Amino acid sequence: MKLRCALLDDYQSAALAAADWSPLDPDVDLVPLPTHFSSEDELAAALADVDIVVTLRERVPFPASLFARLPRLRLLVASGMRNSVIDFAAAEKHGVTVCGTSSAPTPPVELTWALLLGLARGLVTEANNIRGNGPWQSTVGADLHGRRLGLLGLGKIGSRVAAVAGAFGMDVTAWSQNLTEERAEAAGAALAPSKEDLLATSDFVSLHLVLGDRTRGLLGAAELALLKPTAYLINTSRAGLVDQDALLAALHAGAFAGAAVDVFDTEPLPADHPFRTAPRLLATPHLGYVTHANYATYYGQAVENIRAHLDGHPLRRIGGTA
Repeated sequence: MKLRCALLDDYQSAALAAADWSPLDPDVDLVPLPTHFSSEDELAAALADVDIVVTLRERVPFPASLFARLPRLRLLVASGMRNSVIDFAAAEKHGVTVCGTSSAPTPPVELTWALLLGLARGLVTEANNIRGNGPWQSTVGADLHGRRLGLLGLGKIGSRVAAVAGAFGMDVTAWSQNLTEERAEAAGAALAPSKEDLLATSDFVSLHLVLGDRTRGLLGAAELALLKPTAYLINTSRAGLVDQDALLAALHAGAFAGAAVDVFDTEPLPADHPFRTAPRLLATPHLGYVTHANYATYYGQAVENIRAHLDGHPLRRIGGTA
C-alpha cells in the first residue's frame, strides 16, 4: 500500500512541475492541496489519512495540538532550515521526523529592490492610471542616488541589499543589536550609532532581521515617528518586527511617505483586512521566496528527503527531531 504525501498550500499548483517526483512513484501517492485551510479542524481533517507532509516556509503552523490529531504522520518536510511555526518538541513526542531544505537568499533581495523602486517611482499608481485612463503623470519620483538607505539587519540578505544600493549610488547605514563596525564596513555600510539614529536619518529603511524575542515589535509607534516625512519603509522579513497597528495608524496619518510590505501577521490576508485598503501602502502576498529556482530547490530536496526517509536514512533534519 502506497503512502500518501500532502503538498500543502500549493497556491499556484506549481509543486508537481517544480521537481522530478518520479523517484517516489513506487511508494508514494502525491496529494497537492492548493487551498489554504483556515482552521486547525479543517487541516486535521484534510491530513487525517496522510503519512508525509510537504509544507512551504511558514505558511502552515504545526502546533502540538495538530500533531496530536495526526497519528499517521511520520515525516514533515519544510522548505528552509529554520521554521518558527513548527513545534519540534511535539513532533519528536509523536514520532514525526522533520526535515528542511536549502533556501537561496537572492529572491528576497530582488523583491526588496522591486518594492523599494516601486515605492520610489509610484509604479503601481502610474501603471493603474495608464490602464484606467487616469491622469498622465500624477506622481513625482523619489531619487535613490545620493540618498541614504538604512538597513535593520545585515546578514545574508541585508548585505546583498547593501551591495545593490552601492550600484545606485546610495549611502548605506546599518544597525542590529550585535552588528560591529568591521562587519558593517565589510558589507559596504556604515554602522549607525543607534536604531533611532538610523530611522531618523534614512530616506529608505529596509528590515532584514530574524523574528525572535529581541526583535518582535522592534518598530513601534515611537520608532515610526522618527522617520522623515519623506521616508519609505520596506519589510520583506517578518510582520512581527513592526507593530502592525502602529504602522496602519502612521500610514493613515501620512507620518511618512509610504511603506511596502510582503509579510503579514495572518496569511493569506483576510478579505476585510485593513492592509488591503491602507493608504501609502504597496503590499504583495509574501512573494519574497517565490521564484522558479527556489521552488525547484524546495521541492527537489523534498523529494530527496522523502526518498531518504523511506530508505531509513533521513536527510537535513531540523529541530532536533528523532
